Amino acid sequence: MKMLINVPETVVADGLRGLAAAHPELTVDVENRVIVRRDAPVADKVGLVSGGGSGHEPLHGGFVGPGMLDAACPGEVFTSPVPDQMARAAAAVDSGKGVLFIVKNYTGDVLNFNMAAELAEDEGIQVASVLVNDDVAVTDSLYTAGRRGVGATLFVEKIAGAAAEEGAPLERVEAIARKVNESSRSFGVALSACTTPAKGGPTFDLPPGELELGIGIHGEPGRERRAMMTSREIADFAVDAVLEDLRPDSPVLALVNGMGATPLLELYGFNAEVQRVLGERGVSVARTLVGNYVTSLDMAGCSVTLCQSDEELLRLWDAPVATAGLRWGR
Repeated sequence: MKMLINVPETVVADGLRGLAAAHPELTVDVENRVIVRRDAPVADKVGLVSGGGSGHEPLHGGFVGPGMLDAACPGEVFTSPVPDQMARAAAAVDSGKGVLFIVKNYTGDVLNFNMAAELAEDEGIQVASVLVNDDVAVTDSLYTAGRRGVGATLFVEKIAGAAAEEGAPLERVEAIARKVNESSRSFGVALSACTTPAKGGPTFDLPPGELELGIGIHGEPGRERRAMMTSREIADFAVDAVLEDLRPDSPVLALVNGMGATPLLELYGFNAEVQRVLGERGVSVARTLVGNYVTSLDMAGCSVTLCQSDEELLRLWDAPVATAGLRWGR
């Protein structure tokens, strides 16, 4: 497989050095694998920290900045960061108002963030944690007990980040983050397998002419494998899978997300089909975001995330944000 890398062992470090060069508004500790907004800690503000394995960019490092995260901890590719990274990040962003950990529901992430919270609390930092588990495709997978955390992570980080930027206390920021997670559901589809630098080949077998419905962001198995479907058919299946579980009674935020190798032309075409299905099902869409945000290296495919909104959540979604991966209103 052809990859734009030097050697697999330095992929994450090389990426972090490039991120630092492109974004001087960030402090990037390449050795300790911590990305922090340069003005941290921000006085009288709750700090937001998230992280996970690399390979899902711009999640999470691309969402560090005003209006979203204060720090992110990248692990090796598809591998959880370690507790020391998370504790170091918490110390870097704590202004005395506490720190919220935003954790995707993968076993390694959950265990390590729990240990990091204990380390931070031993240093006098108040820590709260919110678990993101929005994937309706499967209940348990190779990496999780319960539902996987996927696209709703972006909604949680953006909306909770806006609340923290406004000066909301830790308890309120945590409550808003939980509300967003509980109001969100996702479903993903893979058209091809992804390739990790260490392996140099596909991470799973997906024969030509087939797709995987309900795939995870690490290539975990989904609900079923079928012959290739049209964009219209995929949208019908994915949106219905989400609506079977969410059943929104107010307008939704919609994320049409690429898995890393799907062109925007295809994603916008797929979004047209998603909007069609939602309209046919009587679901009003308040806001839509289309692009590659929660990716899986070079996987071709897409995911749909819907979040039932209200006036407060929409206001926080629309609030200014200035990060490498998401930016508006500033």
